Amino acid sequence: MAARRIAQSSVNWSAIAERVPENQRPVYLAFKSKSDQYLRRVMQYPEKAPTIDWSYYKQRVPIAGMVDDFEKQYSALTIPYPRDTVSSQIDAQEKEIKADIEKFKKESNARIEEYKKQLAHLASLIPFDQMTLEDFREAYADASLDAINRPTLWPHDPETQPDYFEKEALLEEKH
Repeated sequence: MAARRIAQSSVNWSAIAERVPENQRPVYLAFKSKSDQYLRRVMQYPEKAPTIDWSYYKQRVPIAGMVDDFEKQYSALTIPYPRDTVSSQIDAQEKEIKADIEKFKKESNARIEEYKKQLAHLASLIPFDQMTLEDFREAYADASLDAINRPTLWPHDPETQPDYFEKEALLEEKH
């Protein structure tokens, strides 16, 4: 009987255990242990409270009307349960998170396609050990040395070129 009320909200512990990192395994095991203890305590009680045999008490209690009064009060008793005020907020938050997840998936798929294009381009290039300077200039025009259009001085670093200005020198000139 008690299994029916818990079965609706049972937790897939093996699926959670697969996602738990090794450094958080003790915390996960402690949480699972507490959850199992709670579940055992809930399962030890029956699903419904046992019914009261009012006729038995009517025969045994000598005061007339006392059992009838208790029975009337017991049947009129209603236990208030708190109203669910946060489920709608949780559902709204879940919808927002799902929208964020879908957006992230689309962005990730776009990045994956871009990376595949880059990999295809790199795969189509000649290997570096077989590449000539002309091949390198064609493949990487912005990084290659171009003696005709952009002559440089040895050691061909940006800092050693005549038109290079340090950031500090530019700042001093502005003052």
